Amino acid sequence: MPQASSPIGVFDSGVGGLSVLRALQAAMPHERFVYLADSAHAPYGERGDAYVAARTHAITQYLREQHGIKALVVACNTATAAAIHEVRSSHPTLPLVGLEPAIKPALAVTKTGHVGVIGTRGTLTSAKFGKLMASLAGEAHFVVQPCDGLAHAIERSVAQPVPAVEMTRNTAPPPPASTETGALCKRYISAMGAFGSATGQMDTLVLGCTHYIFVAHELRALVGPDVQFIETGEPVARQTRRVLETAGLLHHAEGPVSPQGGRCATDHIRLLTTGPVAMLQAAAKRWLGLPPQCCQSVQVP
Repeated sequence: MPQASSPIGVFDSGVGGLSVLRALQAAMPHERFVYLADSAHAPYGERGDAYVAARTHAITQYLREQHGIKALVVACNTATAAAIHEVRSSHPTLPLVGLEPAIKPALAVTKTGHVGVIGTRGTLTSAKFGKLMASLAGEAHFVVQPCDGLAHAIERSVAQPVPAVEMTRNTAPPPPASTETGALCKRYISAMGAFGSATGQMDTLVLGCTHYIFVAHELRALVGPDVQFIETGEPVARQTRRVLETAGLLHHAEGPVSPQGGRCATDHIRLLTTGPVAMLQAAAKRWLGLPPQCCQSVQVP
């Protein structure tokens, strides 16, 4: 049986869920983590629900059997929408936390009452998302934009040089370069309408895919400095902590066991991928400051 010292499993279709892992580490520095990027089967957002559900079940079983996880964070909006209820039924004793676009937090901060939502087509056309939007009908004006190909482009961009302004919140970056991610961001943001703080403009943008925070600098250049970005990493980390506390599984050891300062102890964090390990290594270095030896390739049938 899992103990408080057992690791937390985290998985996504690719490297985007590293944004959630980063928030989890910050909220729970004593915990151990096993992250799995199912890059060989990405992008989930452009596949059918049955396929995504099958992968989600296979990965859940793998992480339980091979790594003895005490809880699972499904760090993928598409997998949450397609499979979380089935996984709860199949693994009733496993604490489980999923993701959904942060529509309710956006409602709490918008002043114009106009909110933009970007995500994968799989997420935004799911029954789960439809029910969420229906429950909030009339509370704001939503502009929902599927961003086909953007998550996959972000995956491919990890080996590119990191812009000096990346991931800063208060710096106005230069316009995006003519990169694949920049071109896709421009296409989809332009299709949504006017952003800003004036009446009738969208003053809030929900990043409905874990990958999108990694192009925040490009999105910021397109929507301007007054638009608030709402993403899911921190809320999910808080919910995971609450779930573990309720289950009596929160680790309370003195001194952080998660890697700090670019160090990696494989007993404390493991980064796994079903795809090319070089992509995960590049993403781990770029976004978490972790060395290549944290990463390894695995097969999950």
